[in-house]
Amino acid sequence: MSLTLTALTAQDKDTLRTAAYGAVSLMAAADAAGKPHKTATLGCIALTSATGQVGHILAEKTRIKNLGGASTAALAEQVLPALAAAVELLQRHSPAEAANFRITVAIAVEAAARAHQAEPGPALAAMARKITDALDAA
Repeated sequence: MSLTLTALTAQDKDTLRTAAYGAVSLMAAADAAGKPHKTATLGCIALTSATGQVGHILAEKTRIKNLGGASTAALAEQVLPALAAAVELLQRHSPAEAANFRITVAIAVEAAARAHQAEPGPALAAMARKITDALDAA
């Protein structure tokens, strides 16, 4: 079964975008003492390189609401469950697109973690693990 853009509601698409771009926002928040803007930029560039139906959804020019949490903890409370929900949603429609989403977010997290051109610090590494765990929770 192939996922089509019409098979997902506007709320479903918002969940996917919140999850993906939220993961990049979490990485930038975890890098607050380093280069958060570069971290966010590299992660977002990776997301805009997504292919398949997930790529079309992530490329939509829709404002993503509620990614400006008052703290990293508040942001994580929104984004980590959204990551699991996004994978679960896609799994119901197309296992191939669910895998594509997981890979896309993993690549964005890896790109964000490389903002320093060295090993990511402990905070970035820990956040990357939390994001990976959320993707695998579904």
